[in-house]
Amino acid sequence: MQNLINPFNIAEHDLIRLRRWRVSTLWVTIIGYIGYYICRANLSAAFPLMSEVFGYTNAQLGLIALTSEMAYAVGKFINGPLGDRIGGRKIFLLGMIGAIVSNFVFAAGSTLIFFIIVWCVCRYFLAMGWGGLAKMIGNWYEPERNGTIMGVVSLNFQFGGVVATLFAGLIVSLGGSWRDVFIYPPILLILIFIYSYFASKDSPQDVVAGTRFGQSPSGRKAIATQSIEESDDKYSSVKIVHGLLRLPLYRQVLLFSFLTTFLRSIFMFWTPKLLVDIGQSAAQGIFKSALFPFLGCLGTLLLGWYTDKYAKNGDRARMMWIMLVCLSACLFALSSLIGAKGAQDLPYLLIVILIGMSGFFLLGPYSMSSGALTLDIAGAKAAGSATGMIDGLGYVGGALAVWIAGTMSDAFGWGQVFLMLGVMASISTLSAYLMSREFQKRAQLGNS
Repeated sequence: MQNLINPFNIAEHDLIRLRRWRVSTLWVTIIGYIGYYICRANLSAAFPLMSEVFGYTNAQLGLIALTSEMAYAVGKFINGPLGDRIGGRKIFLLGMIGAIVSNFVFAAGSTLIFFIIVWCVCRYFLAMGWGGLAKMIGNWYEPERNGTIMGVVSLNFQFGGVVATLFAGLIVSLGGSWRDVFIYPPILLILIFIYSYFASKDSPQDVVAGTRFGQSPSGRKAIATQSIEESDDKYSSVKIVHGLLRLPLYRQVLLFSFLTTFLRSIFMFWTPKLLVDIGQSAAQGIFKSALFPFLGCLGTLLLGWYTDKYAKNGDRARMMWIMLVCLSACLFALSSLIGAKGAQDLPYLLIVILIGMSGFFLLGPYSMSSGALTLDIAGAKAAGSATGMIDGLGYVGGALAVWIAGTMSDAFGWGQVFLMLGVMASISTLSAYLMSREFQKRAQLGNS
């Protein structure tokens, strides 16, 4: 099996087992995280129905989004290092259990404060997923394949958003209430949890003793290797954090995560409600909003494959900033279209297409920051802590974004919200460009 070191001449039948478990674990990271999204993206699908039943304004719904995004950010900071300590698989499965219970409890609520508290608990558990996943992938795959593998794996939250949205839309179109949107998804996640428990292993060592993730064939190492003092077993959390923060490139990734999560969170929380507010029915708004994550899948695959194959000196950021230039154009166009006309004159098809194209140009660069770039910088051992900090800071931005968008849409309309998004996308473009410059500097130093 490629790049699984075999210091003790492991038998051929054990190598076959390793191949099977690596593929099986890869599928668990994909299907399992889709399950995470089924019990996460259902909230945005429920927003139009909850507004109708309880009379909530966008600003009030934004409070649920704001507080739960902050809980998610806190969970990222805590659960990332925790995953490095207890193992990616354990924390990945624990997060599923918490999400299942929280969704059932949320469906029993009837007050805004209840919804806020329960969804904060749910998002804390959901914050366990990505760090655990990244750690498992880092244990099983070699660095040269970070872009392609994490590009494929990142389809889980893009496609998970599609599946979750379509599933919720189906429930609503069949006459289901807002409560049903929080009852049927966790039932499905129970089945996914059972599959994930039996079909995954944390690392090759759990299959065949003495087998570990192999050295890169080219000798390639994580960028942070020299900045983090390595022990025989594990890095200490303090050394990991200190070593990562010493790297200018990692600090730039933290800023980039803040900016792109700000953008993404608004789309993920508010697209169904936006489409309802400009004249679509609840079911139409939910179904059409699925185009954003669907085209995001394509953008993520393209970016991961392209940067593995063509990025010079490991500079994945160059293609990222090019895509973000296109995103900025889409967002300014949406601002102009939505803000210029009354609801009866809006070009709905063009608006939906531009929202979908925004997903294509945004979600690839967004997923790169906590996917391939994280593994490039931190490696397998520090992946949990690295993604914890990147996603944690990112979702601080996401928390601010969803509340600001809800409040702005009530006060000024959705056209002004998209104008703000266009500005944020432009700043994100600059951030990615500066990352690209940092990669070029590192390459020049390496060649000198």
